[in-house]
Amino acid sequence: MPFPTKEQVLAFIRESETPVGKREIARAFHLKGSDRIPLKALLKELEKEGGVDRGRKRQLSAAGALPEVTVVQVIGPDADGDLWARPVDLRPDDAEPRIVIIGDHKLDRPLGAGDRVLVQLRRTDADVYEARPIRRLESRAQRVVGLFETDKDGFGRVTPTDKRIKTQFSVHPKDVGQAKSGDLVIIEAEPVRRLGSPKARVIERVGRADEARSISLISIAEHQIPFQFPPAALKQAEEAGPATLGTRTDLRQVPLVTIDGDDARDFDDAVFAAPDDDAKNPGGWRILVAIADVAHYVRDGDALDRSARERGNSVYFPDRVVPMLPEELSNGWCSLKPKEDRPCLAVEITLDASGNKLRHHFMRGLMRSIARLTYEQVQEAADGRPNDLTAPLQKDVIAPLYGAFRALLKAREARGTLELDIPERRVFLGSDGHIDRIVPRTRLDSHRLIEEFMIAANVAAAEALEKKRQPCMYRVHDAPDPARIEALAQFLEGLDMRLARGQVIRPKHFTRLLEMAKATPYAATIHALVLRSQSQAVYAPDNLGHFGLALTRYAHFTSPIRRYSDLLVHRAIIDGYGFGEDGLAAETAAKFETIGQHISATERRAAAAEREAIDRYVAHFMSERVGEIFPGRVSGVAKFGLFVALQETGADGLLPIGLLPNDFYDHDDRRHALVGRRWGRVFELGAPIVVKLAAAQPLTGGLTFEFVEGGVAETQGATGAARGRPGKKPARGQPRMPGKSSKRSKNQKKDRKKRPRR
Repeated sequence: MPFPTKEQVLAFIRESETPVGKREIARAFHLKGSDRIPLKALLKELEKEGGVDRGRKRQLSAAGALPEVTVVQVIGPDADGDLWARPVDLRPDDAEPRIVIIGDHKLDRPLGAGDRVLVQLRRTDADVYEARPIRRLESRAQRVVGLFETDKDGFGRVTPTDKRIKTQFSVHPKDVGQAKSGDLVIIEAEPVRRLGSPKARVIERVGRADEARSISLISIAEHQIPFQFPPAALKQAEEAGPATLGTRTDLRQVPLVTIDGDDARDFDDAVFAAPDDDAKNPGGWRILVAIADVAHYVRDGDALDRSARERGNSVYFPDRVVPMLPEELSNGWCSLKPKEDRPCLAVEITLDASGNKLRHHFMRGLMRSIARLTYEQVQEAADGRPNDLTAPLQKDVIAPLYGAFRALLKAREARGTLELDIPERRVFLGSDGHIDRIVPRTRLDSHRLIEEFMIAANVAAAEALEKKRQPCMYRVHDAPDPARIEALAQFLEGLDMRLARGQVIRPKHFTRLLEMAKATPYAATIHALVLRSQSQAVYAPDNLGHFGLALTRYAHFTSPIRRYSDLLVHRAIIDGYGFGEDGLAAETAAKFETIGQHISATERRAAAAEREAIDRYVAHFMSERVGEIFPGRVSGVAKFGLFVALQETGADGLLPIGLLPNDFYDHDDRRHALVGRRWGRVFELGAPIVVKLAAAQPLTGGLTFEFVEGGVAETQGATGAARGRPGKKPARGQPRMPGKSSKRSKNQKKDRKKRPRR
């Protein structure tokens, strides 16, 4: 038997239910003693490329797979009584897997919601595991947000707002507190018993479920986002005042402007550009990016700093913001309001005609913005339609900004960045707090202009800290997981499209692929798969570069009002350049790795809370349109059905497999599709589909669809597991054909034997 290829070994490791060692791999491929050295080298290469993870006893598993032994926390039972859990320590770039607990009867008492347990995992599918408990660990009481209702006897019932929790909780009258029917409450749950409703007690009333303002409060409570500042932090913010010029660079004569969305609540960056007057740099530009000097007001280790570090970032909802800093700072002294003196940390960058940075210079200054502009106003002016505010600024302020922007775009294109088009939804609320409309966010050149200026400043900050040998909190975006790239490449082969293999993958390879896909029916599918193949960006003190932006070093510097990472970078720059005594404390620098993990987690928490709030607003909005028919696209494929995104609003919901046209459906993981076994109808990721809205659950943000039309009939050239294979027993959880019973009575079997064959 020939020596296996790297792809064959990787496939074997990925398909194994448990991690495997070198011995199991050698046995599977019939390798002998002489093959031991090349096998060892191949496995080392796979590990170096990130295709596999090495766990306990040097066992290998697919990159991103959970370790064989890990700690999970119980979510609770579903409607079928199966007990589900989630990992306690999940890698930042991995999606949450589905873990079902089996065999917990061997413990001293049944497991319940909130229990933490050490388990042994067995992988049964790409993201599904069976977990056998090893031992119970010290548990924390589970906090759950839900809708409270009472019966005539005063007993309460709480329906969780988290759609992953499939059970209701009962509340004894003595544990109800001030809660009334229709209230949203936070409960503390007791361990769940398999029979009967689990018990809980109300610990906090959030608000009324029928109030639009409660939608954001659900997300805040569910994700335990701190929203009340400690008294010491509030007092410190209230006592803040204006900064004086002192030793700062006076930038008040520079015509800096802020450019933000019309719904922006704080302004922490201002920009300026002018042609470079150096004859040695023809066609070059000088740009200035000035950022609010938050470090002047928030000192390392004080009450404001401790509160900001705990929050990690601001969290934005359609009706409110949970700021990282109190309003006196975030909307006051740290906000670059027009015509008001504000302290800043600024960087002047000199660019050549192709947008390449020639040099940069940091300064601590005092500035005065000349105007607060919106993206729409700036774009209108650039397109020759200025208004009263932008007309006086068009020639000397706005036109040079666009000139420098065009140069920066040249540099971006030259280095080959990843250009993903990720649609965003904007929710407009009426005066009564209810949804007026939901529209996609527009993306203008003015948005890209500010992005490019901020990227240039962020790169300069990272380079400056390296040169000054200062600690840096990098914004790290690692290269994609090779296993995901291989899966994408295999999918593309079926479409006669290719992704570079056997070489180092670059962002430009993905961008080129997306450009080629634009003219095909698979454009949406390929875009979704490229997005899913990417790693998640995180904060870390060790530089791994930024893959998506094709940059070797990158740090966040431009938003210290709303991101703690940027505040750390500001303090390090203050230290490195000797700008003052309010820089980075040595004990804080020593904790950068832990802090990076924490603020990466708070960033993910904020993103999840914001997304779930939007989902609930959308479900609330769509609840009045149940029964209507909508065009959409398949945005996700799972064994249990299709996720569908509607074209009109971007609303995302589930089309259960039982509501697809009658057939047995196989989940083809490689093709990201459900394929009908008998009739060959295929539902692929990104494919157009028409659905009817069957139900909307504003409490959980869930939408349920019914099938109307869509899918591709595949009757020719069927091959492999994804094609029709009549007679095979359906997989567990698959619907059976209507009219077909899985059991027959003895009389039915006898009758069948008596019937003559025809």
